[in-house]
Amino acid sequence: MLNYILKRIGLAIITIWAVATITFFLMNMVPGGPFLSEKAISPQAQAALEAKYGLDKPLSQQYITYMSDAIKGDFGDSLKQRGRTVMSIIKTKFPVSARIGGISVLVSLTLGIPLGCMAAIHRGKFLDRLISVLATCGIAVPSFVICTVLMYFLGVKLRLLPTMGLLSWKHYIMPVISLSFYPTAYIMRLMRSSMLDVLGQDYMRTAKAKGLSQTVSLFKHALRNAVLPVITYVGPMLAYTLAGSFVVEKIFTIPGLGGEFIGSITGRDYTVIMGTTIFLATLIIIMNVNVDIIYKLVDHRIKLK
Repeated sequence: MLNYILKRIGLAIITIWAVATITFFLMNMVPGGPFLSEKAISPQAQAALEAKYGLDKPLSQQYITYMSDAIKGDFGDSLKQRGRTVMSIIKTKFPVSARIGGISVLVSLTLGIPLGCMAAIHRGKFLDRLISVLATCGIAVPSFVICTVLMYFLGVKLRLLPTMGLLSWKHYIMPVISLSFYPTAYIMRLMRSSMLDVLGQDYMRTAKAKGLSQTVSLFKHALRNAVLPVITYVGPMLAYTLAGSFVVEKIFTIPGLGGEFIGSITGRDYTVIMGTTIFLATLIIIMNVNVDIIYKLVDHRIKLK
C-alpha cells in the first residue's frame, strides 16, 4: 500500500508539472497580451508594465522564474486586479465554489445510489422505466440548458427562487440542481447496471437460499460490491462539478472561482490563469488518488500495483 501511494504521489507531481508547462506555453502562444486592452496606454507605459511583471524577459526565463516561485506557493500578482495576489483571489473565491460543488456531490450520491438500487430491484417495472427516462434526460441535457430552464420557470415566471448571488439558502437551490443533475443521472444508471450484475451472482442466490431477508442481503452483500463503480466515478465527478461550476457560476452571477477563471481568460490575466489551473489540477489529482485508496479499503480483494 505504501509503495502504491508513493508511486501515485510521484505520478501526480509529474502530471501537475505537465499541466502547468503546457498551460504556460499555450497561453503565451496566443496573440496579444494582458495590457493591450488598457485604454489609451502608450508604448512606454506598456513597456514599463511588462518590465514590472517580467514579461519583457525571454519566455524560457519567464517559465523558470514562474515555476520556481510556484513550487513555493507563490503564483504572483494579478495583472488586472492591481494590488491583489493570485493566492488571495483563490483563498477568497474557492470556498464559494467548493460549497456549491460539495453540496452538489452529496446530492448526487444521496439520490443516485438509492434510485439506481430501486431501479435494479424493480427491473422492468414502471419505477425502473421512470428512473431510466430521468437518467437519460439528465445525461443528455447540458447544465447550462438546465440553468436556463430553471431561471425561466422558477425565477422569472413563478418567482419562487432568486436568480443571482448567494445571499440565502434559496440561492443555492437552482445552482445545485443544475450541477448535480448530470452526476445524479449517471450514478443512477451506473448503480442500476452494477446492482443487476451483483444480484445475478451465485453468492446472492446462496444468501437467499440460506434464508437471509432481502434487506440484509441487499445492504450486507449486494450494495457493498455494487457501489464500487460509483466510488471509481467519484473522482471524475468532482472534476465535473468543479469545471461545470464555472458555467453555472457565470449564469447565476455567483462570486466564485469560476467567474475569476473565465474573466482571467478573456482579460489575458496570465498569472490568474496559471494559478487557478495549477490549483484545480492539483485538487483533482489529489481527489483521484484518495478515491483509489478508498477503493482498496472498500474491497480488500483489489491488488494495488
